[in-house]
Amino acid sequence: MSQTQKNTGPLSGVKVVDLSLLLPGPLCSQHLADMGAEVIKIENPRAYDASRAMFKGNGGYPALFMMLNRNKKAITLNLKRPASKEILFKLLEDADILLEGFRPDGMDKMGIGYDVLKEKFPKLIYCGISGYGISGKYVDFAGHDINYLAISGVLHQTGNPPRPAGFQLADVGGGSLSALSAILAALYYREKTGKGQRIDISMTDASLQFLSLYGGIHSASGITPEPGNEILSGKLPNYQIYQTKEGRYVALGALEDMFFQTFVRAIGKDELLKEMPLKEENLEKWKAILTEYFLSKTYSDLESIFSNEDACLSPILSLEEVTQDPHWKERKMVFDVEHPKYGRITQYGSPFHFSETPFSFRTFPPEHGEHTEEILKTIGYSDAEISQFKQEKVI
Repeated sequence: MSQTQKNTGPLSGVKVVDLSLLLPGPLCSQHLADMGAEVIKIENPRAYDASRAMFKGNGGYPALFMMLNRNKKAITLNLKRPASKEILFKLLEDADILLEGFRPDGMDKMGIGYDVLKEKFPKLIYCGISGYGISGKYVDFAGHDINYLAISGVLHQTGNPPRPAGFQLADVGGGSLSALSAILAALYYREKTGKGQRIDISMTDASLQFLSLYGGIHSASGITPEPGNEILSGKLPNYQIYQTKEGRYVALGALEDMFFQTFVRAIGKDELLKEMPLKEENLEKWKAILTEYFLSKTYSDLESIFSNEDACLSPILSLEEVTQDPHWKERKMVFDVEHPKYGRITQYGSPFHFSETPFSFRTFPPEHGEHTEEILKTIGYSDAEISQFKQEKVI
């Protein structure tokens, strides 16, 4: 994919000032950038985004940072210096969105909280992503993904004993994507009214939504759903994970009768069709039958079933296999680009596919402070002023 693609995104003309670090905020702002927004990433001049130092590859390649920060510009700004406020305010004069991921009182302590910004920039959309939100019992608590999933009840449903999700469910689903949805809605509201607003994204609040199905069960019966033993978490033999002969695993998702019947025919056990639909008393029997079946088969043996469009049997792919799967390449969800410093690097594409305003890869993730002087000159600062900012450790 070429780095020189034209910006055709639906958010072309939208400006985002991004103060967030690590995963939730930067992934959100990358989605905005992929949709065409101009994103200016702000980092401390002496304390860069920690994702620049995590999971480094050959030649110092900052792999995580590269996954989260394409199509952005980067400047350095020490927000604890008085002069930095003036620079930030100039950046916000024509900005549409400010995104931050500090603790709820973090921006207030620096004198640039929402109340201050609202007075100066009434059209600004201010989005803060935090663990527990700006109110409630846990407002001042520190935490990470596992804490948000614990407090929201998600971990309780993962099994007995509970186990970590294996990926950043609260950070991405609760933080990045919830913030993205809210920002787009706020842009639409401002289009109609001319008013900005504050968006309070709690990764714990948003994680609760993942339990909507089980919340319905609890609301109807008053009974807490049994961890690891509900219809979509392990109870059913036709919605289950099974081990194969070579020690790999497959996912069977033949939830409806028509798909399960197709699967049963595909594995050559037509005689079992007379025992369908499934009955509660036969669930363990079916699990035993299917467990024995899959333990006798390798992935190669199962290839024809994987290829059956209605059998709902899928191999469980590793990340290496995902990057080689032609489906992901055809969807442009995994692609390689040639970086001038690090060579060939892999990127995950945008999951938002627009017919008229498609995703574009325009620029590589920026170096620390790469565009500081360029942007400061754009908003009116002279070479002498920029030199003074450097001396005073403002930038």
